[in-house]
Amino acid sequence: MDLSYILNELGEDRENYFNAIAPPIVQTSNFAFRTVDDLRKAFEDEMGDYLYSRGLNPTVDILRKKLAALDGAEDCLVFNSGAAAIFAGVFANVKSGDHIISVRAPYSWAQNMFDVILPRFGVSTTYIDGTRIENWSSATRDNTAMYYLESPNSWDFALQDLRAVAALAKEKGILTMIDNSYCTPLYQRPIEMGIDLSMQTATKYIGGHSDTLGGVLCGTGEMIKKIFRSEFLNIGSGIQPFNAWLLIRGLRTLPARLDRVTRSTSEVVAFLKKHPKVETVIFPFDDSFPQVALAKQQMTGACGLFTLVLNAKKMDEITRFCESLQHIMMAVSWGGHESLVIPKCSGIPLADFDPSNREHRYVRVYVGLEDPAYLIADLDQALGKMA
Repeated sequence: MDLSYILNELGEDRENYFNAIAPPIVQTSNFAFRTVDDLRKAFEDEMGDYLYSRGLNPTVDILRKKLAALDGAEDCLVFNSGAAAIFAGVFANVKSGDHIISVRAPYSWAQNMFDVILPRFGVSTTYIDGTRIENWSSATRDNTAMYYLESPNSWDFALQDLRAVAALAKEKGILTMIDNSYCTPLYQRPIEMGIDLSMQTATKYIGGHSDTLGGVLCGTGEMIKKIFRSEFLNIGSGIQPFNAWLLIRGLRTLPARLDRVTRSTSEVVAFLKKHPKVETVIFPFDDSFPQVALAKQQMTGACGLFTLVLNAKKMDEITRFCESLQHIMMAVSWGGHESLVIPKCSGIPLADFDPSNREHRYVRVYVGLEDPAYLIADLDQALGKMA
């Protein structure tokens, strides 16, 4: 299916809303029925009709169709955050006594679910170095129900061989789920490589303007209906119509924004690699990245997120760098129009800072839509104030 068709036409039956170019925001909580029989049918299959906006909503449905097509999936659900999508995808597919294998250091709220919530229901998790296929095999138990992937990871950008992990999982009858937020379906298509559930946070590149939250979960029609009928409806974590409309708007410019961010990132990374205050730059498409061959095999591009390892002996130097930036803001998340940094040491107590631990000197950088020369000048002057 053509990308331009997906982003601009799919699901937008404009004759149903006055041929308006932009779809309407159907801001309603519920829907009326003319006959008792029609209402009865909606109760029997809430995924087949509009009954209550906690389930389906026309504005949200336009977005669902586009996002499923982008992922090459049969169907999808859109949640009010990425964390909600992860929660529903995992909870719908495990039971008491099950075991999960997850990549090491996943997204913080995924890890909180694995460490704090799931153990209360008798579900255990083993964390592994997911870069080696043998680690998945050796950690698998008779009760392993799910492999949880995040490729690339959002700090060190460690990759998993998606085809190999998916093949292993299918051989053992284990469900696979991936957080594909870094790449989006434009740069990586996990379902085509055999992954069962593909998740991404729409807050990032799909929205693109840092003004809304969202989470996407794509898979087979059977799997999506299963999640819809349980966790999705029961928790009530579906996205609201206005937020869905913002994400539809963001989709219109997604390819153009990713192209711009990708070009700018290559210039910024090239500058930083030569700076004496930078020990190294961790970026999946850089030739120095240890898994660059795998990155270029299963990803068609890398976006604007990378990690600086600063040449710093004290936390004060890292702090000075971050606080000296005049145009690049310090904030969590990524994928919007604005460039951002977040230092790893912001989550480390002062007394525990260890400059010999490379991770303590990480600063994650997101390159937005600003002119690259503008960003390079800001980074240069801030790096110059470290000493």
